[in-house]
Amino acid sequence: LLFTSRLVQTRKWKLCQPRINFGELRCCIQSSAQQKTTGTPGNEKEKSEKVTNLEVVRTMLQYVWPPDNPSLRKRVIIAMSLLVGSKILNVQVPFIFKHAVDYLNQETGNLLSLSDPTTTVITFSTALLLGYGVARTGSAFFNELRNAIFAKVAQNSIRCVARNVFLHLHSLDLTFHLSRHTGDRLSKAIDRGSRGINFVLSALVFNVIPTIFEVGLVSTILYYKCGGTFALISLGCIGAYTTYTLGITQWRTAFRIKMNKAENEAGAKAIDSLINYETVKYFNNESYEADQYDKVLKKYEDAALKTSTSLAFLNFGQNVIFSVSLSAIMILASKEIMSGSMTIGDLVMVNGLLFQLSLPLNFLGSVYREVRQALIDMENMFSLLNVEPNIQNKLNAPLLSVAPPQTNIVFENVCFHYMDGKPILQNLNFTVPAGKKIAIVGGSGSGKSTIIRLLYRYFDPQYGRILIGGQDIRNVSLDSLRQAIAVVPQDAVLFHDTILYNLQYGDFKKTIEQVENVSKMAELHDSIVTWPKKYETQVGERGLKLSGGEKQRVAIARAILKDSPILVFDEATSSLDSLTELNIMKALQRATTNRTSICIAHRLSTIMDADEILVLGSGHILERGDHRSLLANRNSVYSKLWKTQNIQNLLPENPTGNSEQKNNLKYRIV
Repeated sequence: LLFTSRLVQTRKWKLCQPRINFGELRCCIQSSAQQKTTGTPGNEKEKSEKVTNLEVVRTMLQYVWPPDNPSLRKRVIIAMSLLVGSKILNVQVPFIFKHAVDYLNQETGNLLSLSDPTTTVITFSTALLLGYGVARTGSAFFNELRNAIFAKVAQNSIRCVARNVFLHLHSLDLTFHLSRHTGDRLSKAIDRGSRGINFVLSALVFNVIPTIFEVGLVSTILYYKCGGTFALISLGCIGAYTTYTLGITQWRTAFRIKMNKAENEAGAKAIDSLINYETVKYFNNESYEADQYDKVLKKYEDAALKTSTSLAFLNFGQNVIFSVSLSAIMILASKEIMSGSMTIGDLVMVNGLLFQLSLPLNFLGSVYREVRQALIDMENMFSLLNVEPNIQNKLNAPLLSVAPPQTNIVFENVCFHYMDGKPILQNLNFTVPAGKKIAIVGGSGSGKSTIIRLLYRYFDPQYGRILIGGQDIRNVSLDSLRQAIAVVPQDAVLFHDTILYNLQYGDFKKTIEQVENVSKMAELHDSIVTWPKKYETQVGERGLKLSGGEKQRVAIARAILKDSPILVFDEATSSLDSLTELNIMKALQRATTNRTSICIAHRLSTIMDADEILVLGSGHILERGDHRSLLANRNSVYSKLWKTQNIQNLLPENPTGNSEQKNNLKYRIV
């Protein structure tokens, strides 16, 4: 009965990331000097050293005992009190059983009449047996009440830690996220760390602390009731049992790690293969994929076999230690009974006390292993809190002033390079007047998108400065800076939610009517109303249920909805067909009226209305001017780009046309 009840309680508990000029030379000389004080990819200020187990526990306890939440502290006190009460009642069970056995043994015969039910109920032995049941029930009640009361503390701690880590990850700069598998490893770090907190708290409050308390209580009782020899044997048993369990568990951990690694590999292989289902079918590689999957499963099988075998070895050793100790105490107790210094009830009491200790000790190995793993997971999560962002607000940084006359943008002698040291921007100078539109074109790697990242302060330049309305963006608050800029990225990634949610993400304060208006401007509304659920349609993970053009239109719509004084378009219409692009460009012309805007473009037809066009190459501004002035120079880079992009529209349908046709074509292009 003792074993079964304790096992049920324990199982309940177990369930319970080109050319050089003087300006460039100045960049190179001063870059390394300023690199120490600027937030750039070349200067990682991350402090991602691992935290110790002690620091992990100390940090965790700050959430368990929050100074600003007296109700949670009260719950902790009540839970600890119930813990003590539960163990005291639990220890009373063998005592009551002892007295009942002694009384029955002593009163067996004519003195005890069980023929009369009334007499039976009021007998002392029956009262003892009822007390035995009451003590066990009371202990179980205290345990479950403790679990219920402490659950609020544990879950609140998990929620607060996970929220703080999640918020901190969003405060880190782009460098951190570009260097890590954000969607996979960081999310797993938070998930595993949160589960680790739950397990460690459960292990401490429901297993480790109660077991230590009970061991001390039982040893003290044995010493005073039965003598030092009994207490010494029980402590020796517990010491040997604990040492053996921890040692074997440490040895088994290597097998468990291999098994978990193989399991992760198998899961990753299966997911990768199923995601690429069409590719597998295209090349008839079903059998090959199955064989590759089976190889990983074989690794798991081998590791799992070693884990099972070693578990049997662990269990056998534990039983040997406990059985030897229990036998020794029983023999010693028998001698004491024969000598008259102990009763049969004392034998039952000693046996009951030891069996009560055996059950939590049986789970010592698994608890130790899981606590170690939980601490590792918590270390990984808490170490993320030690990472400092490269881009930070200055102390008492003022808000960016972005009144309409103050939205001019100035890039002043800006030099920038990434971690590999290759210069991306060299002594870059240009100005975007307030309310005007400039366009930036150039080949891949010319630094077009880097300009946007610098403007948005994902990075800081190694040299030079960027001004908005005469204010150095490094001196104003990040929130106010980013609130003043709306960006339409080249690759629009959507949330796994409704189309309405993704549109309204630009500004959750806007009404449904305002959302519909911007979706009409983005040529998206007519498509949405044809869908069965209209604006409540789920877009799928990363917006996979939408076409590339639809996703880009969502990005355009929510940028317009943000209603920022500065608009930035990074090849915002690259995934649209020509007709849709034409309609959206008309809408964007209305949206950018009296707004400062920067347009990164691949299709030159989309920037013909720009007030100024900058042609980038090797980090320099090679050419600048409006569309007409740049085309006037037939040897300009911009003119060549224009001819290249329009040649397909001028080609005759017969690609093998005569030389006269080709000459006419050449004349028309020039």
